[in-house]
Amino acid sequence: MRERIEAILAEINDLKCRKEQEIEEARVRLLGKKGEVTKLFEEFRSVAPELKKEFGKSLNELKNLASAKIEELRNALENSAEASAPSFDLTKPGDSYPLGSRHPVSIVREEIVAIFRKLGYDVAEGPEVEDDWHVFEALNFPPEHPAREMQDTFFVTSGENPILLRTHTSSVQVRAMETMPLPIRIVCPGRVFRNEAISARAHCIFHQVEGLYIDENVTFADMKQAILLFAREMFGSETRIRMRPSYFPFTEPSAEVDVSCNICHGKGCNICKGTGWLEILGCGMVDPNVLEASGIDSKKYSGFAFGMGVERIAMLKWQVKDLRNYFENDLRFLKEFETNI
Repeated sequence: MRERIEAILAEINDLKCRKEQEIEEARVRLLGKKGEVTKLFEEFRSVAPELKKEFGKSLNELKNLASAKIEELRNALENSAEASAPSFDLTKPGDSYPLGSRHPVSIVREEIVAIFRKLGYDVAEGPEVEDDWHVFEALNFPPEHPAREMQDTFFVTSGENPILLRTHTSSVQVRAMETMPLPIRIVCPGRVFRNEAISARAHCIFHQVEGLYIDENVTFADMKQAILLFAREMFGSETRIRMRPSYFPFTEPSAEVDVSCNICHGKGCNICKGTGWLEILGCGMVDPNVLEASGIDSKKYSGFAFGMGVERIAMLKWQVKDLRNYFENDLRFLKEFETNI
């Protein structure tokens, strides 16, 4: 019996378990109804009376040691699981985060595009880093033409056909005329760049939506009607428009379009500077030279084009007085448009 006690004692001291199942198996093997320690207690009944004191003490110590070892292993396993577990309760519901709002420029751009989609226009997009041909020359801007000075350009490379940051999304119209089958009816939303001093009324980065319609027998009256329908969808059904003669190298004739002030309804206020009118876009009939440069027969086809600044429309829509607010990401400003999600 003494040898068996010593063997079980050595087994207990060397006992190592890494799983709960292994600990339970060790407990059953040592302390279960048919366990090693339990068997020794059953055999203790046949021990000689003069040896009972010695073996009884050893058996009690062995049982206590086995129980303590099993408890020690369980505590170690629990501590190890707690250390590797997350420091928070994964079953608890998460913290709620307030939803943000869409940017006012995005809201207006999508609204403009949606209006023209209802009129049958498709959306076309193109690269922001363009070549001189698509931004200028194909739009009737010869290399030495003074109209190039109307737009102070960010050039990336120099040479015969330099690379630059597009100054208008008209370059998308050129690509459409070069590749799309006729008739063409598109709007071109996108970001453009001009080397201008940043102020409340101007920025070196802004957004445009330009439109192009080319087909047989397209007239100035068609253009006027399309712009009138857009203005009434954007600013209200009572909106009126007026067209003032203007100049653009890629359209002839050309016009600037004003809408009746939606604040004072044409009576005159500080927003419209007392005139009752607000300028929203430029437009005109596509110059025959532009059509021919893209391989379109100007004797058979005609068309009109228009372009507007998205920030400008947003300023008029919400009476925002400083263009820089759109780029500063001030949450106090952006939260004003949460209702427009």
